[in-house]
Order: sequence, then structure tokens, then C-alpha cells
Amino acid sequence: MIYEYSYLQNFIKNVFLSIGCSETDADLASKVLISADLRGVDSHGTARLSGYVRLYDNGRLNPTPNIKIVHQTPSTAVIDGDKGLGLVVAPYAMKIAMEKATNVGSGWISVQNSNHFGIAGYHAMMASDNDMIGWAMTNAAPLVTPTFSKEKLLGTNPIAVAVPAQKNPAFVADFASTAVAYGKMEILQRKGSPAPIGWVQDKEGNPTDDSNAVKNGGALLPLGGDREHGSHKGYGLGAIVDIFSGVLSGANFGPWVPPFATAGFMTAGEQVGKGTGHFLGAMRIDAFRPAEEFKADMDKWIDRFHAAEAVEGKKVLVPGDPEREIEAERKANGINLLEPVVKDLQALADRFGIAF
Repeated sequence: MIYEYSYLQNFIKNVFLSIGCSETDADLASKVLISADLRGVDSHGTARLSGYVRLYDNGRLNPTPNIKIVHQTPSTAVIDGDKGLGLVVAPYAMKIAMEKATNVGSGWISVQNSNHFGIAGYHAMMASDNDMIGWAMTNAAPLVTPTFSKEKLLGTNPIAVAVPAQKNPAFVADFASTAVAYGKMEILQRKGSPAPIGWVQDKEGNPTDDSNAVKNGGALLPLGGDREHGSHKGYGLGAIVDIFSGVLSGANFGPWVPPFATAGFMTAGEQVGKGTGHFLGAMRIDAFRPAEEFKADMDKWIDRFHAAEAVEGKKVLVPGDPEREIEAERKANGINLLEPVVKDLQALADRFGIAF
């Protein structure tokens, strides 16, 4: 079914209000969540809403957190999210990063005791909207095997970098360090579709197209799929995100990161830190060179890549292009939700007495 994005955003906000979030936090969380749907990242948008409610039901989500800085220097800080919505904690952290960047040129924030923060690109773009380069990353539940391993030790651990230009839209790279985000596996599961070879392995470490493989003891594969196609590089990226987000902040890391509630086949076990961890950064462009000069050169960079000779029937894109095209289309024509997602939303509507 197709819904206007503003209708879905209002519904999301009302659900967050129903579990006790403040008006401000519910409004912000709904904006972050719907931004994923608008940008075509359906795995991290409205389909995740029931998962946040389950986190709340399980006592793992504090709807009224006291988010605070627990350690800082002029350019760095560690923030305790008090088990709040990552959708709220991460923007709070990015604001602190931007304040520090304004004062000393850059700001780097490591976050502990948080939860799933939606799409990384939203947080990185907060900085790019203010003549800064934004960074955002987060660790996640262990669904991913290191190269040559049968054990799941890392999350999908995404990285986002947003860089402003002058006349062109910002460069926005936002990607998991795995071959695919687990939310896309959930979409395949709902459709009853197989997964492409190179996305997952079975419990014995063999390639498989079973979209339920992770639930059955298998694992997601790092970006690259296998060693011959560079999975060690995806493994390295995921490890970097985990260390910056978890080890550096005092959050859980590696196999100890608690699962998001949609991963119903997993339970939160031993803890070595506090909650889920994030890492966010902001770099003021004019701490390096005049911002207008830099943005003019970014335009040249983007224009040249767009002008590259493409293979027949294709065009060369710059990171952020596909998402912007989808956003324009969905703002005009609505967002199509899969039937299982609609059923989940209707169940939330019935529970909280909200129209849907």
C-alpha cells in the first residue's frame, strides 16, 4: 500500500509519544525514521518502528533519557545516551560535534549506552548542511562473520560521510561494511525470496542463497563476500567502526553488542560495556581552506564524475544521487509499504488507539 510520507511521519510520532517520549524527541525520531523511507533505505525506516516498541517493552529503551557528556576535551567527548532512542541520541551527539568544530575546527564524539540510530546518513548530513564535513558510524548486533570465520563477531556497522558542495547537492556516502544490511534480508524474508550468493553463508561457512540463513546459524558476509573478492576489506571496515563506536566509547563491542529487537532470534547476553555505541564527527571546512573555494572545487569534482563516459545504458552516479532521486519521487508519489509492515503498523495502531 502507498502512503504519503507526512502521514507516516505523523503516525510514527504518535507511536513514540505513546511509549512516553517527549513531544520534541518524538518529532525528531519520526523525522530520522521517515528520512530512511524517503531515501529508499526501506530496511531502516517505518519497517523498524515495531522493533523500537519491542525494545521499550523489553526494558531496553528509555523514552525519557538524560543524555549527558561523561568526558570531554575541547575537540572530543564521550556521551552516555541513557538507553535512549538512537534516533535522538545520535543527533544530540552530532550537535555537540558541530559545536566543538565551530570552536576548535573539528569535533569527535563517541557514544555509549544508546540504541539503533536509523540511517547513518541523516546524522552525517546535519554537518554538511552547515559548511562542515560530517561523519557517522555505529556498531550493531553480531550478525557478521569475519573472513574465514564461522562465528558471528561483528555487526553490519555502517559508515556515512557527507560533504557539501556549492551548486550541487552534497556528496553523501552511506553504506554498511557488509555485503548487505540485515534489514534487506528481512525484506527478502517477507517476500519469500532467495538472497544473492555472496550475501550470506550457512552455519558451516558455505555460500548460500537462503534468506533465513542467519536465523539458522549462518552469518552475513563482509563487504566483498569472500576473500577473493575483497571480504577482508569489508571485515577491516567493520572492525574499525566497532572499535571507534564501542571500544573507544565504553559501549559493548564485537559479539557482545545487544541485538536490535527485530532480530528476534537473538537475545541480549553478556555485556562488556553499555548498550550500543556510535561515533560521530564534524570537520569545519574553513579550518582547512575557505569554505566557498572548497565547495566550488567539490562542484568540479562532482561535475567531472557525472560527465564520465559510461557503459551503454548506464550513467555514472555520485554517492547520494540515487537517494535524492528516490526522495523526490516518494515525496511526490508516496511510500509503498509491504503488507507485513502494514500489518505491524496496524497492530501498533490498535495497541495505542491511534488511527492508521
